[in-house]
Amino acid sequence: MAFSSSMSLNLLLLIAMVASNIISLYHLSSTVIFPSSPPIPPIPDHLLRQLHSIRATINRLTRLQQIPADTNTVRTSSKNQTIPSDLLLYSRLSPIASSCHDYPELLHKFMSYTPFSLCPSDSDLAEALILRGCHPLPRRRCFSRTPQKPTSSLPNNPFSSSLPSSNVIWDKYSCKNFDCFNRLNPNLGFDASREITKFMSYESELDLPIPQFLQIAKTAKSVIRLGLDIGGGTGTFAARMKMHNVTVVTTTMNVAAPYSEAAGLRGLVPLHVPLQQRLPVFDGVVDVVRFGHAVNRWIPVTMMEFLLYDVDRVLRGGGYLWVDHFFSRGVDLETVYGPLIGKLGYKKVKWATANKMDIAGLKNGEVYLTALLQKPVSR
Repeated sequence: MAFSSSMSLNLLLLIAMVASNIISLYHLSSTVIFPSSPPIPPIPDHLLRQLHSIRATINRLTRLQQIPADTNTVRTSSKNQTIPSDLLLYSRLSPIASSCHDYPELLHKFMSYTPFSLCPSDSDLAEALILRGCHPLPRRRCFSRTPQKPTSSLPNNPFSSSLPSSNVIWDKYSCKNFDCFNRLNPNLGFDASREITKFMSYESELDLPIPQFLQIAKTAKSVIRLGLDIGGGTGTFAARMKMHNVTVVTTTMNVAAPYSEAAGLRGLVPLHVPLQQRLPVFDGVVDVVRFGHAVNRWIPVTMMEFLLYDVDRVLRGGGYLWVDHFFSRGVDLETVYGPLIGKLGYKKVKWATANKMDIAGLKNGEVYLTALLQKPVSR
């Protein structure tokens, strides 16, 4: 098997070198002047790019070939520590996010484990890497941990009166059950009695009840079947839309609480995806995208712009972007975020603002924005 792998690598090197030499010969021949022949035009840019690509491939393959196949550890140049063999193996099979290499200590800890055994209890380490742009994470050959005594049945109702705490691994949390989180802060999304009332009532211009949204779509003859909730916490928006036969997946992170586990226990799909990652959805297939409370002014403007255009990528023509209680400073909404959203060229179905009345909002002159925007049917 090692012999076959070596032969394949050598053959690839040979092909690359031959192609490189042909292009180089073409380049050299352009400098020879034949009296009876017209001047030879310069080498096309695409050929030069291919040459650079081939040379880069040769350099990379050469470096890989210098690493013995049976080498388990390699010394790093910066510190006297070994690189986990599985990280080396995975980097050859599938490139990992480039930002992973910016955090070698965290990456080394994540990839230092015992293969073919239980994975370490390091979900907080994985999330720390994800939030720093190291996503997707390198794969590992270990078995995921499961709760010691999970319940044998799960609720079908996404608004069940209680979530089974025994189905969560609580190692990294100070609370050891959902009731504890409800006592600390009932607005975290774990209290079903509070969640069941969300998205259903109209109390101010900032609210857009789901029945009203569906009626707007129906009037516009726009079918709502698939949705994406960005920064949706425990998935309450997806749960409510599920009651209307609309499939919504939720992007969420476990920042200080088991939001992903809660969404899964409710029978919803939690995507463990940071805001800076390209949305893992194909182009033009989603009917509605909602921005949850995680999408707010703390996001760098450039990243916000990329997020908006990625939403445009996944929305179908005639689909809706629902900006729900986005907050920023009032002056920034007028000069930065409003114009940024306006660049999309979407129809403003709803655009409502109001002052943010908590202490931080009053101190910083912050406002809320709720908007419903419809993507043009065609461009």
